[in-house]
Amino acid sequence: MEAELVALATAGATTLVQQMATEGWATVRRRMAAFLARRRGAGDEAALEGELDDSRADLVAAQEEGDQDGVAGVTTAWRLRLRRLLSEDPAAAAELRALLDEVAPEPDRGTVPEVHNTISGGVQHGAVIQAGVVSGDLTFHAPPGGPLPG
Repeated sequence: MEAELVALATAGATTLVQQMATEGWATVRRRMAAFLARRRGAGDEAALEGELDDSRADLVAAQEEGDQDGVAGVTTAWRLRLRRLLSEDPAAAAELRALLDEVAPEPDRGTVPEVHNTISGGVQHGAVIQAGVVSGDLTFHAPPGGPLPG
């Protein structure tokens, strides 16, 4: 099997399992069942939705028990199923890619989001630092008792 299809099956299974724990699961389940049902010998959509719900129940139980092997098992089962499907029907790759892009689009890495900061809670007579993560040492020099120059 072509490496690209193996990677796609892995991405598909990972995305599917991640989506099982989201509010949008019903939509993803319906879309994935329809995708699978269009493949030769895959069964009807209602039965496939049932299989997906069973996998979700297994995932939730594993997560609640802290069973990482159980979580990995659900992902592995879907990865193998998608690999088999793609090896039998390589033309399904384009449809699976489109489905993955719709249900879990990759973030746009080419643009920087616009950020607006507001400081409230009174008058600030010194430096204000806002950061998501500061790793390492942080040293800040400010004159005592007055506003910063500048």
